[in-house]
Amino acid sequence: MTLNADSTLEEVAATVSDALEKAGVKATLSGGGAASIYSNNEYQSKDLDFVTASMLADVRPVMEGLGFEYTGTGHLSEFKHPQVEWFVEFVPAPLTFGEHTVRHEDCASIRLEHGVLQVITATQSVMDRLAASIHWNDPQSRDQALAIARHQKIDWAELEVWFAGEGQDPEDFEGFREMAVKVK
Repeated sequence: MTLNADSTLEEVAATVSDALEKAGVKATLSGGGAASIYSNNEYQSKDLDFVTASMLADVRPVMEGLGFEYTGTGHLSEFKHPQVEWFVEFVPAPLTFGEHTVRHEDCASIRLEHGVLQVITATQSVMDRLAASIHWNDPQSRDQALAIARHQKIDWAELEVWFAGEGQDPEDFEGFREMAVKVK
């Protein structure tokens, strides 16, 4: 697929993910991009964060082949496409949500029209947003987690274990779950 100004976030994510996977680069969409997809764009991200253990030398040719230009400096590798509104960042592995580490193989692989998207699961996306809320004191991230939970089937047992592992009060978990279910 040729990316252009009409490409959606999901199309860009799937195109990038599929090209990376075909080139042997294991990368998983996380962060706000995953939250946008799982909240049906109730939350809208301006970037796509792919977590990878691969080096820039492996990623860069794939991204340039899709029309992206390297703009990053430092430890984050950032790419911008001249016609696409989202920029793509490559974040160093491991993929973690607070104290919980996840392997690439334990994430979702979703077949879309524009390719196969390697992405954290909806439950992991809730963990990701809640980790930002808890550890960075970011209330917007909690709202994003609620938006995801309203739109997706969540593994509440897995999320409860994660909550406890983060040292959170069980009442906070129940309050979050009640808010998510009540709004559905």
